Amino acid sequence: MARPYGLLRAGFPFYKTLGMRRLTNFPIDLALGQEDRLYILCRSEGAALIRKYSTEDKDLGAINIYGSEPGQLTWPVTILADSQENLYLSDEALHRISIFDKDGEFLDSWGEQGSGDGQLYGPTGMAFDTEGNLYVVDTLNHRVQKFTKEGKFLGKWGSYGSGEGEFNMPWGIAVDTDSCPATVDRGGDVYVADWRNDRVQKFTADGAFLMAFGRSGCGDGEFNRPSGVDVDLHGDIYVVDRGNNRVQLFNAEGRYVQKFLGDATLSKAAIAYMMTNAVPNRMRDMANLEVQKYLRWPQSVVVSDDGLMYVPDTGSYRVQVYQKQAVELTELEFGPPRRAPSLAI
Repeated sequence: MARPYGLLRAGFPFYKTLGMRRLTNFPIDLALGQEDRLYILCRSEGAALIRKYSTEDKDLGAINIYGSEPGQLTWPVTILADSQENLYLSDEALHRISIFDKDGEFLDSWGEQGSGDGQLYGPTGMAFDTEGNLYVVDTLNHRVQKFTKEGKFLGKWGSYGSGEGEFNMPWGIAVDTDSCPATVDRGGDVYVADWRNDRVQKFTADGAFLMAFGRSGCGDGEFNRPSGVDVDLHGDIYVVDRGNNRVQLFNAEGRYVQKFLGDATLSKAAIAYMMTNAVPNRMRDMANLEVQKYLRWPQSVVVSDDGLMYVPDTGSYRVQVYQKQAVELTELEFGPPRRAPSLAI
């Protein structure tokens, strides 16, 4: 599908909250399944589970995955669902990728600790390319590696440093599965959150450097340890600015558009729980609710094809969801670039 020539950005309002304490404790990532299913990866010291969840805020059960044996994970980071809804999880402590079916049945795992081709040292972010192969961020080796879904090594790029194409503990990764820009199809450009360099780098599918944006700081377009990244069907880039407790939105050229600090309400599940607990209701009535809405320690972001942005709000045991509102424009509806942009009408 070709990209629109331009966008009329009508808004990006808060949509709803999913989850609550006791159900979605310390959510760090999620995968979009079929039939409105979500798979929320929850992790804390001595615990790890996949919470099967509904987009309507209903608990569908949990898959306990904590441990170090085959079929278990000690410190999982990323969860992905493939076209068959099999679940792929990275484990930065056990240096391997584990695979489960949608019901939690263990299928396979691959990877071993090391720095050679196909070996892993603290794997974190993962993303599928347009052919179903898997990019894995090999964080402590400061590189990206590419594998088949079965774990066959296909290629790599990156090394330690701060120059173009170099990394310092990279973390999140996303693949642009659509053409970008509208007149060129490169077959899936790759975005990498370069964590300790406080920037995002963009590459071709084969690892050729294309651009970078961001620098250290807390201003608009600046980062303090970016951890997650995703790209939507318009080519917009979403970056989790973990150290600043926010998500930032950039256009396809890396220009800052806006930020999300958190607007959470109580979820349906939380309201149902509160209705059976008089004391917490009184405590909430006495509290300063302004701070309750903000993001705390977000680590990842996932954007659906219909424009829903899911942000696992790790420190508040919930998922915040926003809905993109944009109108696609043709060349006749979108004027040429201006040297002094202004929203004045």
